[in-house]
Amino acid sequence: MAAAPLPRTNIPAYVFGTSHASNQRGYAVANRSTVKIIRNNHVRMRGLRASVSSFPTRGFNGLGSSTAKDMLAFPSRDVHFRVAKSIAAPPRGRGRPCVAAKAAYMIESYTDKAITVIMVAQDEVRRLGHNHLGTEQILLGLIGESTGIAAKVLKSMGIKLTDARTEVEKLIGRGPGGNFYIFTPHAKRVLEHSSVEAQQLGHNYIGTEHLLLGLLHVGDGGAARVLENLRVDADNIRKQVFRMVGESRTPTLKEYGTDLTKLAEEGKLDPVIGRAAQIERVTEILSRRMKNNPCLIGEPGVGKTAIAEGLAQRISSGHVPKTIQGKKVITLSMGLLIANIKFIGEFEQRLKKLMEEIKQMGDIILFVDEIHTLNSAAANILKPALARGELQCIGATTLDEYRNYIEKDPALERRFQPVKVPEPTVDEAIHILKGLRERYETHHNVRYTDEALEAAARLSYQYISDRFLPDKAIDLIDQAGSRVQLRNAQLPDEARELEKELRQIIKERNEAFRGQEYGKAGELRDRENDLRVQITNSKAESVSGGGTGPGVVIEVDIQQIVASWTGIPVDKVSIDESDRLLKMEDTLHKRVIGQDEAVKAISRALRRARAGLKNPDRPIASFIFSGPTGVGKSELAKTVASYYFGSEKAMIRLDMSEFMEKHTVSKLIGSPPGYVGYKEGGQLTEAVRRRPYTVVLFDEIEKAHSDVFNIMLQILEDGRLTDSKGRTVDFKNTLIIMTSNVGSSVIEKGGRRMGFFDLDYDDEKDSSYERIKSLVQDELKHYFKPEFLNRLDEMIVFRQLTKLEVKEIADMMLKEVFERLRRKDIEVRVTDKFRDRVVDEGYDPSYGARPLRRAVTKLLEDNLAEKILGGEIKEGDSVIIDVDGDGNVIVVNDKTSTLVQEFSCSTCPDFVSEFANTAT
Repeated sequence: MAAAPLPRTNIPAYVFGTSHASNQRGYAVANRSTVKIIRNNHVRMRGLRASVSSFPTRGFNGLGSSTAKDMLAFPSRDVHFRVAKSIAAPPRGRGRPCVAAKAAYMIESYTDKAITVIMVAQDEVRRLGHNHLGTEQILLGLIGESTGIAAKVLKSMGIKLTDARTEVEKLIGRGPGGNFYIFTPHAKRVLEHSSVEAQQLGHNYIGTEHLLLGLLHVGDGGAARVLENLRVDADNIRKQVFRMVGESRTPTLKEYGTDLTKLAEEGKLDPVIGRAAQIERVTEILSRRMKNNPCLIGEPGVGKTAIAEGLAQRISSGHVPKTIQGKKVITLSMGLLIANIKFIGEFEQRLKKLMEEIKQMGDIILFVDEIHTLNSAAANILKPALARGELQCIGATTLDEYRNYIEKDPALERRFQPVKVPEPTVDEAIHILKGLRERYETHHNVRYTDEALEAAARLSYQYISDRFLPDKAIDLIDQAGSRVQLRNAQLPDEARELEKELRQIIKERNEAFRGQEYGKAGELRDRENDLRVQITNSKAESVSGGGTGPGVVIEVDIQQIVASWTGIPVDKVSIDESDRLLKMEDTLHKRVIGQDEAVKAISRALRRARAGLKNPDRPIASFIFSGPTGVGKSELAKTVASYYFGSEKAMIRLDMSEFMEKHTVSKLIGSPPGYVGYKEGGQLTEAVRRRPYTVVLFDEIEKAHSDVFNIMLQILEDGRLTDSKGRTVDFKNTLIIMTSNVGSSVIEKGGRRMGFFDLDYDDEKDSSYERIKSLVQDELKHYFKPEFLNRLDEMIVFRQLTKLEVKEIADMMLKEVFERLRRKDIEVRVTDKFRDRVVDEGYDPSYGARPLRRAVTKLLEDNLAEKILGGEIKEGDSVIIDVDGDGNVIVVNDKTSTLVQEFSCSTCPDFVSEFANTAT
C-alpha cells in the first residue's frame, strides 16, 4: 500500500543508496532515529524499491514505525521527497550520515523552481546514461528550468540548452546507463554553497539564483569547463545574478502578489471615481501609529478593490501623507497562496515567508481581498504583526462574511478598523461609467453615447436586483461594447459568398497542380487573385457606407442585453406589440370565456407595466380572483403567462393547500439554519430568483396558514421578499394572482334567486351583479385581514358560467381532441346533437366547466379509442360523431356512409347540423 503524501518535515534523515547490507546497518547505528531495515541489493533513487524486514522500526520525527517503513519501501511521488532522497544518498561504500542529514534538511528551503532544476538535472543523467549527477547536469538543469532568475541570466549571456548539451556530451560522453545514481562531491559542494549564498543575501529560501552562485563558487567542476568552452565569463554571470536579485528581494511576495503601485505608475489601472471619502478614510487609518489596518466592508461589486487601486494611484502620484509616501500596495492572491498545497502547514509556511519578506522590505501595504478566507492558524500568524504595526494590511470582505468570520474572532477584529463601502446611487454610477468610458471605448474600438451609459446604470438598478452597482452596470457596457464590435466585424453577405467561392477555387487549384494541369491551375490562380480584390473592395465599401451608426453603443443595445439577462422586455414598445397590447382582451377571450371584468383588469395592468407607468417599487399588479370552482380563475392565469410572458411555464403555481400548517411557511422562503433543506432555498424565492419576469399564482389562497399572509404583505407592498439566507428576492416584475373560493356560495344562491344563469351579457351589467359582487367582497373582508386586502390592486369576482358560455367551452375542448386526431391523420366531425349531449351532461352551475372535461372524455374519447383499437378507424379516415334517438353515441366512418347531409356550423366547420346514415 502506497503511503500518503507526508509533510516535508517528516522526510527521513537518510535514504540509503548502497548495495551492501552491512553498510546499511552501519548507517542505522550511526543514528538511532533511523530505520534498522532494508536488505536488498538494489535501491533506486527515483523508485526506492527495497524489501523491508520485520526489524523493529523507529519513526522519523514522530512518525509511527509502520509509517516510516512504508514510506521507505513505497515512497511518495512528491518532488520534494524524491529530490531529498537523491541528495541524501551518500557515495557508494562511504557512510557520511551528517552530510545526508544536512542535504535532507536543506531541501526544505528549496523553492519549487530550485526543485525543478534538480529534477531536470536527474533527467539529463538518465538521458546521458550515467550513474552520477555532477555540476554539468546541474548547469543543464538551470538552463532547462527556463523561468527562474538563473535561467534568465544564462539566457541573457547567450547560452542555449542545445549548445550546453553538446559541450557536456563532448566533455563526459554517454554512459551505459544504470539503476541508480549519486551526487558527485562537486555537486554536493554546489548545494552546500547555495545555502551559504542564500544566508549571505539574507534569504530564507534557496532558489535557482543561489544554485547558480554556488555553481560559480565551486569553479573546478564540469560546469566550469562547459562555461569556459562556451566563452562565458563567470564574473559577468555573478554580477548579472546580483543585479537581478537586487531587483527582486521578495520572490514569494512577487509570486503570490501584484504590485498595484507599479501598475498605477504604468497607467494600467482604471480611474477610481466617486470613492474619495473612502480613500481618505483608508489613508487616515494607514497613517496611525498602531492598529493601522483598515478593513473594507461592502457588498460584492461595490468597488472595494477599486479603493485599494485608488490608494495606489495616490501613492504613485505623491498625493498622500509622508507616513505612507513611497510605499507599495501589493494585492495578495489568496487563490495562488492556497493553490498546490500538498502538506499540512504548508499554507502557514508560505504565509510566514511572506511576513518575513514584508518586514524585511518595510514599505509594503498588503491588500488581502476576501480576507475572511484566512483560517484561524493564518490569522494567528498575522495578529502580532498587525497589533505592533509591523504589517500594514488592507482587508476586504462582505458584511455577511465579516460578521460570520471576523467578528467571531475578537482578537482579529480589534486589529482592523472597519470602513463601510456603500453601494453608489444611480447618479453616482452614471458618473463612474462616464469616467470609465474612454478605457472601454479603446478596448472595444466603439463609442458609447451618454444615453447608453445612463441606461446601463438605470436599467441594471431596476431589473438586475441580485447584484450591485457599479459592477453590474460596468458589465452591461462591457458586453454591449463586445456585441457592437462583433456585429461590426461580421463580413457583408457579398464578401462572405466571395470568400466561400475563394476557398473552393484554392482547393481546385491545388488539385490541378497535383494533377499537373498547369494551364488550368494558372487560370484558377488568376480567378483567385480577382476574388481577393473583390473581397477587399466589398469590405471597404461596407466600412465606408456605414456612416456613424456602426461602432456606436446606443441605449437600445443596453436594453437588449438587459432583456437577454433577465427575460424582461425593457426595450421600447414596437408598433406590432402596441397593437397586440391594445387588443389583449380579444386575445385572452379566445381561451377564457366570459369574465369580462377579470380580463379587462389584467389587460389594464399589463399595459401600464409595458408603458412604464407602473409603480417601480411594487409588483406589476396583484389580484385576488374570487368565485366558485371551475369558472376560469386558474385558466386566466395560464392564458396570461402564455400570451404575455411567453409560455405557460412562465408561471409559478403554488397550491396553498400544501401550506396549511404553521411550519410549512418555511417552504416558501427556505428552512432556517440547522434544519433539513436549509441549503436548497425556498420554493417561491428560488423560483422567482431564477425567473423574475413571471406570473405567480397562489391557488386557493384561503387554505393557507395565517402566517403565509404575513409573508405576502412584504411582497404586495414593497415587491421584495427576504429568504432564509438573507438574500432579497425581487418581485417587482411579477404579476401576483391569488384565487379563492370564498363567496362562491353567495354567488350560487344569488344567481339562482335572480335568474342569473339565463341573463344575456347586456343584462349582466345591471345592479344584480354589483349586489352579488358587494356581498362577495364582504365575505372576503370577513375572512382576510384588512392589511392584506388593502395591499391588493383589485378584488375581482368571477361570475358563474351560463349555459351558452359552457357550450363555447365545450367547443374548445372538442377542438383539442380534433387536433390530436389530426396528427394521427384522422378527421373527426360532430353533429349539433352530439354537442348538445356533451353540454347537457357536463353542465353543472355548482362545478363550472370542470364536468365538461369528464363528459368529453366519456362520450368522445372513450368511443373513439374503442373504434381505433378495433380497427374500424384507421389513418386517413374521416369520422362523424352523432347521437341516436335514445341518446347513445354513434361513431360512423365516412367511408362506409352512402349519404351524408351536412350543414356547416357558422362558428365551427367541424360541427355538422344534420346527419343521415343510409348505409346498408
